[in-house]
Amino acid sequence: MFNTKKVAIEWGGKTLTLETGKVARQADGAVIATLGETVVLCAVTAAKTVKEGQDFFPLTVHYQEKFSSAGRIPGGFFKRERGATERETLISRLIDRPIRPLFPEGFYNEINCICQVLSYDGENEPDILALVAASAALTISGVPFMGPIGAARVGYVDGEYQLNPTDAEALAGDLDLVVAATHDAVMMVESEAKELSEEVMLGAVMYAHKASQQIIDAIIDLAEQAAKDPWELKVGDDQKAVKAELKKLVGKDITAAYKLTDKQQRQTALGEARAKAKAAMAERSPQEQLVAAKLVKKLEAEIVRTAILKDGRRIDGRSTTQIRPIEAEVHFLPRSHGSALFTRGETQTIATTTLGTRDAEQMIDGLNGLSYQHFMLHYNFPPYSVGEVGRFGAPGRREIGHGKLAWRALHPVLPTKEEFPYTIRVTSDITESNGSSSMATVCGGSLSLMDAGVPLKRPVSGIAMGLILEGKDFAVLSDILGDEDHLGDMDFKVAGTSEGITSLQMDIKIAGITEEIMKVALAQAKEGRAHILGEMNKALGETRTELSAHAPRIETMTIDKSKIRDVIGTGGKVIREIVATTGAKVDIDDEGVIKISSSDGSQIEAAMNWIKGIVEEAEVGKIYNGKVVNLVDFGAFVNFMGGKDGLVHVSEIKNERVEKVSDVLSEGQEVKVKVLEIDPRGKVRLSMRVVDQETGEELEDNRPAREPREPRGDRGPREGGRGPRRDGGDRGGERGGEGRSGPRRDRGDRPRREGGEQGGSPEFAAPAFLTGDRD
Repeated sequence: MFNTKKVAIEWGGKTLTLETGKVARQADGAVIATLGETVVLCAVTAAKTVKEGQDFFPLTVHYQEKFSSAGRIPGGFFKRERGATERETLISRLIDRPIRPLFPEGFYNEINCICQVLSYDGENEPDILALVAASAALTISGVPFMGPIGAARVGYVDGEYQLNPTDAEALAGDLDLVVAATHDAVMMVESEAKELSEEVMLGAVMYAHKASQQIIDAIIDLAEQAAKDPWELKVGDDQKAVKAELKKLVGKDITAAYKLTDKQQRQTALGEARAKAKAAMAERSPQEQLVAAKLVKKLEAEIVRTAILKDGRRIDGRSTTQIRPIEAEVHFLPRSHGSALFTRGETQTIATTTLGTRDAEQMIDGLNGLSYQHFMLHYNFPPYSVGEVGRFGAPGRREIGHGKLAWRALHPVLPTKEEFPYTIRVTSDITESNGSSSMATVCGGSLSLMDAGVPLKRPVSGIAMGLILEGKDFAVLSDILGDEDHLGDMDFKVAGTSEGITSLQMDIKIAGITEEIMKVALAQAKEGRAHILGEMNKALGETRTELSAHAPRIETMTIDKSKIRDVIGTGGKVIREIVATTGAKVDIDDEGVIKISSSDGSQIEAAMNWIKGIVEEAEVGKIYNGKVVNLVDFGAFVNFMGGKDGLVHVSEIKNERVEKVSDVLSEGQEVKVKVLEIDPRGKVRLSMRVVDQETGEELEDNRPAREPREPRGDRGPREGGRGPRRDGGDRGGERGGEGRSGPRRDRGDRPRREGGEQGGSPEFAAPAFLTGDRD
C-alpha cells in the first residue's frame, strides 16, 4: 500500500534516517527524520497560483513540539498545545532563515512548512532534525528550491569540536553553535560561546559545514528515489528597457538621496523619487506598475552597492570600518535597579535591569518537564522607533529572535546563582532604530547590568557587519545602517568581551558565503567591538560594588539537611510564621540552602537569627534574648534562639523570693536568660537572675549556697533480709502476704513532698528537675 523510500546514514556516531511515502502523502513533500528515538515530521505544501497583485514571497515556517512525544500532558489549565512558545518561535526562525534565500527571485507562490516533533528521547535535540526534515521535504516537493541544505550543531570541549552534543554536553562545554549550509557555502550561523577566539569560532563554523555535507548527500539520495517533477517557472519579460527608462527618470534623484546622512531627510527624498516614478507609470497596466516599483528598488540597491564597491563611500559618508558616534549614559532612570541609555548614530535603546527573588523566576513547561530560568531578556520594538504608525502589542517573531540573540551574548558572562542569588530581568526598549538594534541591546544591557551591581565577568559589546558581494569583489561593512542591511547581502552580528566572542549570528541573502569572507568579517568585527567597548567604559567601566537602594537584598545560608523539617514546620507553620513576623521572604531548597530576601536589612537579620535559633544548639553558660511564652505555678517557659524553649524556675527569676510568677512576668515579655543546664533529654534549664535585664551582662551569683542535708542514719538490717544489697549493705525485712512484715526503713526527718502525705497520692509531685531539688 505504501510506496516508502528511505535513506539512512551514520552521522556523529548515530544513525540518521530520512523516510517518505508513508505519512502525509497529500502534502507536496513530507519527510520523517529520525535520530536515536527522536522523530520529526515535516510536511510542505505550496499554492499552485499567485494572488493578484502579490509582489513578495509568502513563506511560513511552523515548528511545534508535541507534549505526547515525551510522554507528557501539558501543564496549566488548557491541556493541549496552544500558541507557539518562545522556543518554538526561535526554532521556526532557525528553519526559515537558511531556506528563504534559496527560492528564485520572482517566485511568489505561498508555501507552508510545518514541522512537528512526534517523539523525543531526551537526548537528541529535535531542532537540527526539524531543519534537516524541512530541507528534505522541500527538495522532494518539486517546488523551485535551490537546495538542499544540511545542518549541524557543534560543541567545544577541552579544545576539541564535538558534533551534535546533547543539551547537557553543550552546557558543560564552551560552545553551542548551529550552522546551516549548502554544498558550497554557509547560509546561517547561530551560537553562544564562552569568550572564544575568532579562530576557534571560524573553525567551528567550517567543522559544521563539513559535517553538513553528509546530510546534503543523504537528501540527494532520497530525492533521486522520491522527488516529484519540478515546477515549471515562468520566464519574466525582458525588463532592461523599463529599467533604463526609470534610471534616466529618477537615477540622479536616488543618487542624491543616498548622499543625505540624515535618515529622515533621506527617506523623504527617496519617497519623492519613488512617487515620481509611479506617476510616470500611471498609464501602464497594473502588472507593469508592479514591475516598475520593484525595478526602482533594484535601482536603489545598484546605486548604493556600486558606490561602496567602486568608491568605498557608504550612505552616511563613513568608511567601511568606521563606527558611528556613540553616547552612553548609566543610571538613566532613578527608580530602576539598573539602567542605561545607549545611542549609536540613529539607533538607541533604554535598557533596564530588575533584580528579583527566586519566586520571580520564569517557569517553562517543555518536553523535558518543568524548568526555571533566572535570567530573562525582553526586547521591544515600538513603531515610533522608525517614525512609523503600526501595530503595538505583544512581541512578534523578530522581537523574540532579537531578544534571544542579546540573551546569548550576555548569558556567558553572568555570575552563577550561587555567586549572585537573584532573578535578573533585562528589558530593552528601542526608541530609535537605524541598524542593529539587537547589538545596541547587548551594549545597553551590559551597562544596565553593571549599573545594577550584577557582577559580570567582563563588559560585553556587539556590532553588526554587512556585506556587498558582486562576483569576486566584496566589501565588509562595520556597524551597518538599516538601508545597508536591506540592500546588502549579509547580516553578520558579533558580540563579545575583551577576551573573546560570546555570540555569533549570521544571515545570508545570497547562496552563502565563503571562509575567506567570514575570516575578514570576524577580524573587522573584533576591531569594531573593541572601539565600542572603549566608548562604553567611559560611562561605566566596571560593576558597581553596591546594589540599588530599591533592589531587594538576598542573604544565603546553608543548614544541615536534617534540620530542613524543623525550619519548615508541620504544614509549613514555622516558615510562614517567620515570613509573617519578620517581613522577609524565605526560600529553602532540598539541599538545605536558604535564601532570605528583603529590601530592609533588619528584616533579613531577624529572619536569619530566627532560623539560626532553630538549627543551632544551645550552649551552657551562654546568654540569649528570649520571650516568655507560658506561665506556670513553678516558673515560666521562655522561647529563645527562635525555636527553642527552656524553663526559668521560680527560684531563678530573681534573687528575692517570688511568691507568684505572674506578678513578675507576663506572656510575650522580652527577657534575657542564661543557659544553666541541658539534660540528656534536651530539656533546658534557664536563669534570669544572673543576667542584667537591661544590658544583658552576666551578674555574679550572690545567692548563698544551700545548706547540706543531714546525713541519713544507718538503716540496719531488715528481718528476714533478702540478702546483700547491690551497694554492699544488708536489706532487711521481707515481703509476703499483704503489705510488709517487719519494721519499715528509718527515713529520719526527711521532709515530705508538697501535695500530700508520704503514703498518699499527691495532686502534683514535681520532679526534681522542675523544683530545682537536684541534690
